[in-house]
Amino acid sequence: MKLKFLFLFFTVLYSLNTFSQKVFVLEKDTNTPLANVIISGDNEIIQTNIDGEASLDLFEDNETLTFKNKSYREIQITKSEIINANYKIYLVSIVDLDEIVISASKFEQSSRDIPQKIVNITSKDIQFFNPQTSADLLENTGNVFIQKSQLGGGSPMIRGFSTNRLLITVDGVRMNNAIFRSGNLQNVISIDPFTIQNTEITLGAGSVVYGSDAIGGVMSFYTKKPQLSYKDDLYFKANALVRYASANFEKTGHVDLNFGLKKWGFLTSFSYSDYDDLRMGKHGPDDYLRPEYVETVNGMDTIVENDNPLVQTPTGFNQYNLMQKIRYEPKEDLSLDLGVYFSRTSDYSRYDRLIRYRGDELRSAEWSYGPQQWFMTNFQYTKLRSSSNLYDKVQTTVAYQNFKESRYDRDFQSEIRNIREETVNALSFNLDLEKQISPKTELFYGFEYVYNLVNSLGEEENIATNTTNPTVSRYPDGSNWQSIAGYTSLKYKPSNKFIFQSGLRYNQVFSSANFTDNNEYLNLPFDSTKINSGALTGTAGISWLPNKIMQWKLNASTAFRAPNIDDVGKVFDSEPGSVVVPNNNLKPEYAYGGELGLLLNFNDVFILDLATYYTFLDNALVRRDYAINGETEIIYDGELSNVQAIQNASKAWIYGFEAGLKVNFSKSVKLTSQYNIIGGSEEDHGIEIPVRHVAPNFGNTHVVFNKNRLKIDGFIDYNGELSNNQLAPSEAEKDYIYAKDEKGNPYSPSWYTLNLRTQYELKNSLCITLGLENITDQRYKRYSSGIASPGRNFIVSLNYSL
Repeated sequence: MKLKFLFLFFTVLYSLNTFSQKVFVLEKDTNTPLANVIISGDNEIIQTNIDGEASLDLFEDNETLTFKNKSYREIQITKSEIINANYKIYLVSIVDLDEIVISASKFEQSSRDIPQKIVNITSKDIQFFNPQTSADLLENTGNVFIQKSQLGGGSPMIRGFSTNRLLITVDGVRMNNAIFRSGNLQNVISIDPFTIQNTEITLGAGSVVYGSDAIGGVMSFYTKKPQLSYKDDLYFKANALVRYASANFEKTGHVDLNFGLKKWGFLTSFSYSDYDDLRMGKHGPDDYLRPEYVETVNGMDTIVENDNPLVQTPTGFNQYNLMQKIRYEPKEDLSLDLGVYFSRTSDYSRYDRLIRYRGDELRSAEWSYGPQQWFMTNFQYTKLRSSSNLYDKVQTTVAYQNFKESRYDRDFQSEIRNIREETVNALSFNLDLEKQISPKTELFYGFEYVYNLVNSLGEEENIATNTTNPTVSRYPDGSNWQSIAGYTSLKYKPSNKFIFQSGLRYNQVFSSANFTDNNEYLNLPFDSTKINSGALTGTAGISWLPNKIMQWKLNASTAFRAPNIDDVGKVFDSEPGSVVVPNNNLKPEYAYGGELGLLLNFNDVFILDLATYYTFLDNALVRRDYAINGETEIIYDGELSNVQAIQNASKAWIYGFEAGLKVNFSKSVKLTSQYNIIGGSEEDHGIEIPVRHVAPNFGNTHVVFNKNRLKIDGFIDYNGELSNNQLAPSEAEKDYIYAKDEKGNPYSPSWYTLNLRTQYELKNSLCITLGLENITDQRYKRYSSGIASPGRNFIVSLNYSL
């Protein structure tokens, strides 16, 4: 009997030991379970589930296991040591020096290995920043300057470059299309900040990996992925948020639902925002006030007095965003992702065009963008482990995008409304691979194909008779733009103190356009154009860590931008009295640049991040005076206009200095600061003039308290002055958006705002965020912006998670 009891006892004990070999992975500071931690041994790879659990049955007791997640420090530990630690592993959140980034090579790398500076914004940052749009999200970094022509806007500027000299990607898919223009863009607001898991901003050229347009920087947005349960039980998670802001009476609602099965995950997201007219601050230049506006009643245009000149009428609009994602993981190292994204705005006024005067009267009765609409669906195949001789990791992405935008404008007391409508259908294919050649050498390489089809419509509508007539379209209807490219990049890491990376890319770009229809109105000396141009770009850089305190980064690169349909075939009024026409004689512009960075880290207490850079832009595509059949003026939309065209007619020199500071006074209190100094000039008929997209010196400083459930951030945003002689001529001509100096000349004044935001977790599932921006109610405009920034602004949001 005793023998049977002892046999049963040891059998049960053995069984408990056998079936209890589950490791629990937790965040060290919060004890929060960590999902999606990759655990790899000699031959097997597993992943923690939503509860931070994973079975160790596949590993031997003496086997060394690696625990890896891009937001936490990687650790290595044997299975027997895990058993001795009661099956609990604690991971430490990564400091800035060790962040894991994806955008540099399409695969995960430590930021310390990258010779360029990459700014990372996490989902926790986004929840605390509480931005209205993704443009506002970028602005919060202190590294990106945002211009706004209207409330429904946000055009990023990075290191003296903007618009189609910057690249935007969403989940690895190129968002730039064939009609991205040199004028200010607002496509970034189509990306819903509530769906973003993290954002990486590459400061400087990225053409080797991303191709055309990546001259000044790359903004890579990575949206949230469905969470699986990794077990037979259903995993369900829901988030709901409501937000209000006083400056534009914002009313926003958001909800997302996650359903997770053992191998399948489903994520649904919906957001809606409604904005009223934006109120500016009380204290600042009177030039920004809105004393009157045009109102149309019963078909009659009337200039009416604004009851409150601080309210910028009309600027309100609304927007909604949808996202649906499906994820399938048949194995730990294999995933298939399907994403569907949709964004649409209402009509929104282009405010900077509505404040122009002709004599003593407002020039326009209406000037608005029609609904800005973006649809994307993409399918991604990712395999993180392979025995192939060609690759260890592979990722294939196929995507389709549809862009729709339109413009409507009508002069004061005119019966003719001008209508321009554009649609772009974009297909893309990307194949990206990684291969470990040796313990010290990694090879990244890939292939890309992009095809864009542009459709464009031009009409004149008589609002009195409700009749329409065709007119010149903004772009040649049916034009197309294609890009095919291959790239390779090599990382050599002989030690943890020295890393060398280099890369090459060859790109061939084709475009064609037919101007037969538009020549009924323009009489161009050509009916069609075709461009077939190649571009070879490269990069080489080092990251050197001579000791625990210091890190040097040195990088040299070339980048390019191929002419797109906007350059080749656009017809539009660039400014009052000027019209841009097509030009069939264009070639790519090239950038040659270098960057030197120094990071000093004193025990994670005092961190100083410095960088300086220089870029030379050759064969720059710029807008200059032009002639059609010898004529320098033509009639456009009923007005005699000076003829201009995009031409390879300039060179530009851009340079700058950046300084970032972080001081951790304690675990609860820290100070961060970022400051940017940018300068540059471009050539105009042998004379050097200021560059349009070189922003004033700007930055921010934050003091943050974070303990337990409470986080408080007091911060200052500040911006330097650009005097009249520092404005680019094209900016000085837009005197209606600028303040006037003592001589009556336009200039961009300096400004600052004092701000406070706080976040408190009432419960594990309930969080409230409060903000008070521009506390002193300053009246100011960001450089080159048509709309004044918000005055004193109270923001409150409530987030509930289930």
